[in-house]
Amino acid sequence: MALIDRETLVLRFADVGVATYASLRVVGKPERTLTWVIEEPLLLAALEELAGALPEPNPGETIADALNRALTVGPFATQASELTLAYRLGVLLVSDAGWQLLLEYLSTPPGERSDGGRPRGERSDGGSQRAVLFVSPSARLARVPWGLLALPTVRPAAEEMVLARTAAITTEGRSAARIPWPTADADSLTEGYRLMELVEVLMAVPANIVHSPRPRVQWSQRVDRPPLLVLDPRVPGQRADSALGSVLGRPSPDAPLARHFAETIARGAVLPAVDAAVELFRRTDTDWNWLSAKLTSGPSRLLFVGHATAAESGSADQAALHVADERPLTAAAVMSLQLAMPPRVALLACASGGDYRFDEPTGLVAAVVLGGAQLVTATLWSLPTTAGYRQFTHLTDGDPMADVVVAVDEAHQSADAGCEVNRWQRDQMRRWRAGDATANPVYWAALVTFTVDGVR
Repeated sequence: MALIDRETLVLRFADVGVATYASLRVVGKPERTLTWVIEEPLLLAALEELAGALPEPNPGETIADALNRALTVGPFATQASELTLAYRLGVLLVSDAGWQLLLEYLSTPPGERSDGGRPRGERSDGGSQRAVLFVSPSARLARVPWGLLALPTVRPAAEEMVLARTAAITTEGRSAARIPWPTADADSLTEGYRLMELVEVLMAVPANIVHSPRPRVQWSQRVDRPPLLVLDPRVPGQRADSALGSVLGRPSPDAPLARHFAETIARGAVLPAVDAAVELFRRTDTDWNWLSAKLTSGPSRLLFVGHATAAESGSADQAALHVADERPLTAAAVMSLQLAMPPRVALLACASGGDYRFDEPTGLVAAVVLGGAQLVTATLWSLPTTAGYRQFTHLTDGDPMADVVVAVDEAHQSADAGCEVNRWQRDQMRRWRAGDATANPVYWAALVTFTVDGVR
């Protein structure tokens, strides 16, 4: 659907001192702009709720501890606890007036659904009448899965929120407010609608990157070119079961991903050129020079599935992808080498979409946008491998990591790739809401898509 057919809203947050300021505006209608303040104790309460859900180690945890918590006892472990998290984040991060404005852009009244659970505003062919919401989070809100937030119908009493906030401010500093949440089931506290059901949720590329000189190649100019597929590259010196080992498991022609990419090969050329899909996985030649040469050949898009290292401190440009090279490929290197990026890039790697965690958001997303990408799908946190998922959930059905890769690969071939990623997330959320444990939000909620130049 063309850009002119969609209303556009922007949700922006800024950390200023002991508060975080939020604004929601409708592009072209400045008189409709809303603002609100999230005081630090309430912000810390939201972050505390989120930290319990993510499969990343909290203080004192190992990676295994974090995976076990996230998949078995944390908010993402059950449908009820996940909805509770979505409700609480919806209360703490978006004001009542903000939700009401967003509701005005819903093409289906709350509670009305068409056959198959699809809201009436969503066409069966994947198109949508939804408005587009661009989110620009602050550094402290960079890992929030915005599309997951649930529309609240009941909030804690205002006076109780004031008391909780006040109690969290002491002479020793500010801590997370202990909020007296309603004791009713989350189903009765929310309409059940998620933010991504009201609007298409995309991430805004940081303004300093948008306005920087950069090459611009349209998808229409590359759509007939082969895709560049970098799938689980073998990091030198790393065993398959080590920290930087295999993400996708042992390649097999019968595995879901191999079957998927076999169909891709049957339809046309891919990069690297291979005779069988299994040859795309666990390659040892995908180093810096190889990647640079393949990008220079002008692929239609890039799909990277593997390991990334998030920049934990200092500069965001130290975030890095691990390719088949002794040295990880940092965002700084991508920028300094001026690697030529295709118009669409998918980085399915640990916290690859973490640019906003830094005051100067020049991470992996920024680096590929400066290289020419107009649409980038990345992840907010580390995705558990299928082996890890099965180890801790004891579920043998399904392959959620493979589902993510296939969904993003297919979405990036559609006209409105970012909105198509959202559509898959909505489908997964409805499966999860209906009781399908294999549609775990630890996977679908992690995906975010950044776009520039009017791309959707």
